[in-house]
Amino acid sequence: MCSNTIKNRLVMTLLALSFVVSFGVNAKNSLIKPRPAIYSSYQIAQPYWAENGMVSSQEALATNVGVAILKQGGNAVDAAVAVGFSLAVTYPRAGNIGGGGFMMVYIAKEKKTIAIDYREMAPAAVHKDIFLDENGDVDNQKARFHGLSSGVPGTVMGLELALKEYGTMTLAQVMQPAIDQAEKGIVVTRDLSGSLSAMKDRLSHWQSTKDIFYSNKGQPLEIGQYFYQPELANSLKLIAKQGSKGFYQGAIASKIASAVQEAGGVMTVTDLANYQAKIRHPIIGTYRGYEVISMPPPSSGGTHLVQILNTLENYPIDQWGHNSADTIHVMAEAMKRAYADRSEYLGDDDYVSVPIKALTNKAYANSIAQQIDMKRATASELIKPGQLAPYESPQTTHFSVVDKWGNAVANTYTLNFSYGSGLVASGTGILMNNEMDDFSSKPGVPNGYGLLGGTANAIEPKKRPLSAMTPTIVLKNGELFLVTGTPGGSRIITTTLQIVMNIIDHHMNIAEATNATRIHHQWYPDEIRVERGLSIDTVKLLEAKGHKIHLKSSMGSTQSIMKTKQGLFGATDPRSRAGKVAGY
Repeated sequence: MCSNTIKNRLVMTLLALSFVVSFGVNAKNSLIKPRPAIYSSYQIAQPYWAENGMVSSQEALATNVGVAILKQGGNAVDAAVAVGFSLAVTYPRAGNIGGGGFMMVYIAKEKKTIAIDYREMAPAAVHKDIFLDENGDVDNQKARFHGLSSGVPGTVMGLELALKEYGTMTLAQVMQPAIDQAEKGIVVTRDLSGSLSAMKDRLSHWQSTKDIFYSNKGQPLEIGQYFYQPELANSLKLIAKQGSKGFYQGAIASKIASAVQEAGGVMTVTDLANYQAKIRHPIIGTYRGYEVISMPPPSSGGTHLVQILNTLENYPIDQWGHNSADTIHVMAEAMKRAYADRSEYLGDDDYVSVPIKALTNKAYANSIAQQIDMKRATASELIKPGQLAPYESPQTTHFSVVDKWGNAVANTYTLNFSYGSGLVASGTGILMNNEMDDFSSKPGVPNGYGLLGGTANAIEPKKRPLSAMTPTIVLKNGELFLVTGTPGGSRIITTTLQIVMNIIDHHMNIAEATNATRIHHQWYPDEIRVERGLSIDTVKLLEAKGHKIHLKSSMGSTQSIMKTKQGLFGATDPRSRAGKVAGY
């Protein structure tokens, strides 16, 4: 048995034991008879140790591709781009080349972090009322499952941009594993088969999609069978040979435009040819001496992650303890106010002036903290977006990569809903996104994730819809410390927040931080959403403060890597059964 394997098994055992002990202490009772909780069983993340490089993603085959690239001498960006293309084959409900996203790149030698925006863009022919019916109401079918729901994809150009600027390998090299997976086939996992079973009715609406995923007499792919995607393989080959031009111009672009138009949309080959990915300045904040770096608009993630952390910095969270009633109370109150601000101020800052400096100003956060009553929850109807002038001077997937030089990538990209709009552009094997629903179709009307928006995120030609994606890098004493992020729609910001808090405030290791029970508040609906595992005693204390507690499904699927003096420690979220963290 190799020394690395022995080391990993030892580390996994120690981390698992430390989590169980930690859980027992937090429960203030014996391990045999824990305090009453909403849910008592607990699945433990599989921690992993590596010395040279590490990849954590939501799909095992894609993780293996990234590790192989690192072993070949590629850097974190090379591996990330390879993982991004691989997930388009192995994790089709979120991995994509028909969607878009955001990438944070940390260059160790320069101690510099770059934000790459490859969010989808609205076609040129759209207008602000495109999803309203004759009564002025939002037609959710058009916004979510129609040709009009697809924005111009950004993934291919975004990954190419990252590789050209910060990678060391060629596009053909990093794409070859994905091409092989599409052409030679992959074994269908329980996760893939299960997701296709759940989505059968919606995906079968499109014949081009049904032919790929339900070819077995109309039944979903079965566990253990080989899944071949020859049309997607041909599309990937063309991109590998021609670069992004092979996607945004020529045959693929024509097929995408035709498919979208046949489905009732307005996307054209000109829209595809005009798409541009952008390098942007990241959002940078501090939290208890750590530097927190995340994505700027058109993501709301970085802005509100820093805003909430700034607010919570006013409280002795470490003394109150993890998921104590007081801790959750101030978290929820800070979250409410951040999501209220999101509804008013956030959008594509190429189109609207987003007051980033004001929202991330510590003085503004202090004023928020002064509004919070420790004895009583503030009703959401009483919370309005903040007055900022004095301070101004969903289905998604995430993966994290760190290489032996200390370079890192945090990448979150999406089709929006699981399998996007459900439409495969015939002849390409490419699933199309439904990101147009992330715009505010009508002020005050929630989108598919229940988020409210206003005019800052109104639909406009060539504009990028607002996102909650929050790929994040944390530095300690100027050195790489944490790479993290998650899917989860409106809950992405708060899930990422809790990974950061669990490590910094509660001194958890990466496995503990990943496993810990999560909570969420997004202003409306006025409720704290909680996972199973929260103590009933805590729930009663929160209800006594006036909070409404709703037990709902698990939140997020974090993919995180910590860099320590002992090496790299990573954890893939047990809430997603297909994930894997690995390294060498």
